[in-house]
Amino acid sequence: MDSAASTIAYQKERQNQEGEYRTLPQNIDAEQALLGALLIDNDAYDKVSTFLEPDHFYVPVHGRLYEAARALIQRGQVATPVTLKAYFASDKALVDIGGADYLERLVSSAVSLVHSEDYGRVIVDLSLRRDLIRLGEAVMERGYDPAIDDTAIDQIEAAEGDLYQMAETGAPEGGFQPFGESLEAALQVAEHAYKRDGQLSGIATDFVDLDNLLGGLHKSDLIVLAGRPSMGKTALATNVAFNAARTRVADSKAGAVVGFFSLEMSSEQLAMRILAEESGIRSDYIRRGKIKDDDEFVGLVRAGQELSRVPLFIDDTPALSVPQLRTRARRLKRTQGLSLVVVDYLQLLRPQNKAENRVQEISQITQGLKALAKELDLPVLALSQLSRAVELREDKRPQLSDLRESGTIEQDSDVVMFIYREEYYLERSEPQQRADESGDRFNERYSRWQERYEKAAGLADVIVAKQRHGPIGRVGLRFNPETTRFHTYAAASHLPDSMD
Repeated sequence: MDSAASTIAYQKERQNQEGEYRTLPQNIDAEQALLGALLIDNDAYDKVSTFLEPDHFYVPVHGRLYEAARALIQRGQVATPVTLKAYFASDKALVDIGGADYLERLVSSAVSLVHSEDYGRVIVDLSLRRDLIRLGEAVMERGYDPAIDDTAIDQIEAAEGDLYQMAETGAPEGGFQPFGESLEAALQVAEHAYKRDGQLSGIATDFVDLDNLLGGLHKSDLIVLAGRPSMGKTALATNVAFNAARTRVADSKAGAVVGFFSLEMSSEQLAMRILAEESGIRSDYIRRGKIKDDDEFVGLVRAGQELSRVPLFIDDTPALSVPQLRTRARRLKRTQGLSLVVVDYLQLLRPQNKAENRVQEISQITQGLKALAKELDLPVLALSQLSRAVELREDKRPQLSDLRESGTIEQDSDVVMFIYREEYYLERSEPQQRADESGDRFNERYSRWQERYEKAAGLADVIVAKQRHGPIGRVGLRFNPETTRFHTYAAASHLPDSMD
């Protein structure tokens, strides 16, 4: 806030309904005590430097005094009434309250150097309270006099965004913590995994081999699941989200409350997919009402009733920005205890700021998702498209270099997985007999294709190409395209031995 606005806030009084005047929350004694302690011993600055800013002071001249003292200390000079006097010789606000003598009175008002950090905390807290009052007034004024295209929902989201920024300002600042505290947290994770069935420290995907490789989906991790169109990215992500949420119903200490941000499909389409997975009826049959008989319909209704208990929340707002997604995730965390976020898919998100090129925009998006994972202390599973370079190779198994804008996605992610179905490509490469090709050669070629196709039919591979805290590898799954459901595959691997 600029000094003019601070001056207005300093001088402005408010009148309540009973006609009594009220000033904004403030504690001038604490401000004077802190500045006095700082001028006596500049080391007091180290106790407040990480969280206290000049605009936190209620009295504008106090903020300017703190800013000048900070500048001197950061330059390696001493901040005292004598050194500050030159900076404020012509400052009318300081002259009005006593001039150079006021600096001496600040020193004499320092009660205790030990409590300087406490004074700083009080000043910040009161500053936040004043900001909260101003925000409330701004929200009220905007509600009374909105712009033409300013909907109520827009106003709510803007207010939530402002509240989020305010909460971030008032949150405890980061910094060093003793190694013992970090070690204790690591041991708690190990204990949780040891006592839990399956020895998983993270949220289970319910795919045994994948859980064994990853150890579950870990808190504060950004997990990217990438693949070409029609590989089954959304289907697998939906399966993982639903499996985690369903486990939560059975065991409140396991599973997850899931927030699914679907920027491509509607919530109805996602619900239809999950209903098809659970009931075993094709989603297009459900949509068109092609139900065999009453028994099948009763089974469908029963599946829907069971699914209604699952803590899975879907937001299908298109073109969400990263700050909007973060605000909504924070709200769900606060109200429902959110423990897993799924984003389908990250290239459809809008960055916070317009960038010069797409690579920089994707960098903002992935950094924002990683920050969300750390802030809310939960895993974020984000889907990603692959570049067309895959289609130009004979071996179409994806690689890290195939990620669109791969540098930032690969760098910011803790885990990168690819979904690959050889069946998809074999279906589109069925041999066609040419006029100049003999029947024997064609039959031989067709037989080889048919053998490969039969081996690949209904199978999918999840390739873990990067894992920051574990091994990489590949996992086989079974895929039912009619219900878009994946299942654990019994075999250890079905990829060719040439795949390293």
